[in-house]
Amino acid sequence: MPFVSIGGVTLHHRYIEAAGSSHAIIFINSLGTDFRIWDEVVAKLSGEIPMLVYDKRGHGLSDIGSGVRSIDDHVDDLLGLIDHFGFGKVVLYGLSVGGLIAQRLYTRHPKCVEALILSDTAHKIGTAESWNTRIATVERDGIEVIADGIMKVWFTPNFHAARAAELAGCRNMLTRQALPGYVGTCMAVRDADLTDAARRIAVPTLCIVGDQDGSTPPDLVRSLAG
Repeated sequence: MPFVSIGGVTLHHRYIEAAGSSHAIIFINSLGTDFRIWDEVVAKLSGEIPMLVYDKRGHGLSDIGSGVRSIDDHVDDLLGLIDHFGFGKVVLYGLSVGGLIAQRLYTRHPKCVEALILSDTAHKIGTAESWNTRIATVERDGIEVIADGIMKVWFTPNFHAARAAELAGCRNMLTRQALPGYVGTCMAVRDADLTDAARRIAVPTLCIVGDQDGSTPPDLVRSLAG
């Protein structure tokens, strides 16, 4: 299993090479997940474009280093990965909090970014009150107590009915995340407001959202697309 130390943080990753393509695409996953969520995407695109998937700080097999205090901690890790692999410009595909990380990286280092794909994300996700409630709940009772509710947000009723085994696996992935990484990233999302920064994005950007997304509804994502 490949690991790399970035600024004292051990990050678990997978790099998929491809010949004859100039720009790599980096997939940045959502809160409470690891890079296995991209397995089917990577399989379909394998050989067409270089790809990097990785576990965010405090998620999956990556450690938490000195902690997560803001979206910039995740951005620092991603910039370190870009430097480690010697990428020039990259395409960033950010899902949910991954979209916040992608937007913030562009704000700090626009010359690194060829294009953005922002999926089920926004310039600001949730309210301080909703995040504080979630943080207090999981700190007191653990991730397990919110898992069923999260599954209802992540997946449609049809998915629940037809794909029970996959649903159970995704639930296991969520509940087995390290609590400090989950809570720290909740705090980072709570405090992130990229409303002004999103208006200044000047690279090709594709915004994607499911029509039944309960976390970042279509109207919110439409406002990000501007």
